[in-house]
Amino acid sequence: MVDSAKREPQRLNLRPDVEVGPPVVEIRNLWTRFGRTVVHQDLNLKIYAGEILSIVGGSGTGKTVLLRQMLGLEKPSRGEVVVFGEDISSAQPEDLQRMRNHWGMLFQQGALYSALTVFENIAQPMRELHALPDDVIRDAVLLKMNMVGLGVEHANKMPADLSGGMVKRAALARALALEPQLLFLDEPTAGLDPDLSDAFVALIQTLHRELKLTVVMVTHDLDTLFALSTRIAVLADKHVVAVGPTCDVIQVDHPFIKQFFLGPRGRRALEVLDERVKNESEK
Repeated sequence: MVDSAKREPQRLNLRPDVEVGPPVVEIRNLWTRFGRTVVHQDLNLKIYAGEILSIVGGSGTGKTVLLRQMLGLEKPSRGEVVVFGEDISSAQPEDLQRMRNHWGMLFQQGALYSALTVFENIAQPMRELHALPDDVIRDAVLLKMNMVGLGVEHANKMPADLSGGMVKRAALARALALEPQLLFLDEPTAGLDPDLSDAFVALIQTLHRELKLTVVMVTHDLDTLFALSTRIAVLADKHVVAVGPTCDVIQVDHPFIKQFFLGPRGRRALEVLDERVKNESEK
């Protein structure tokens, strides 16, 4: 039985190597309204320290809107978005800016500043602190580039000179610039070919494990979803209709879940997941 959004989840781990802690994000009775259109209605969700929670849903279910509300970029019409124990939906601008130093965001297209070099893009969050000397920033930028597998020879390149995979890595390095506890990913493998997508997924897995990150991800890519997720939250009917490990979520009797997870694409991705789990259990 999958956990409903109004009950404490009984089983969090999809993979035994992932340890989870107390909630770092709590969404309570959230409403999102645009004019007469209600996108979210009494939506509840908890995200636990150390997990990778993926948010999926059909078009118009407000996945990216919900992500932006967690980032404090949009305010809900009603309800609370509590991050690290503080309600950011009612936080003052200076408090919100302080809190933003504890999380990083990888936007779908990278969102690098086109007029800045790779080095300057990654350095930008550090420069905004107005507290770090240039030599510390330089060393930190080179460290982040190394962490995401981006060679130092790319430091002085402009974003337009980078491949799609390099743009993703540079944007990820920028998201990690301030050593966040919480990392948000919006369609992290969108636009990448299968080999680059697999490499980027492996990179996120490594960083999640080594940096002990909590990750919130929006994705429609089933291979990415199954490879990374500790839990999956499904948005439909203005609510979280299911939240739990993959094996539980796919058993929920809901039209979107059946279409998304159990259609031809979903079944192929599940076969890959089953093979991966089998191989890992045999090691």
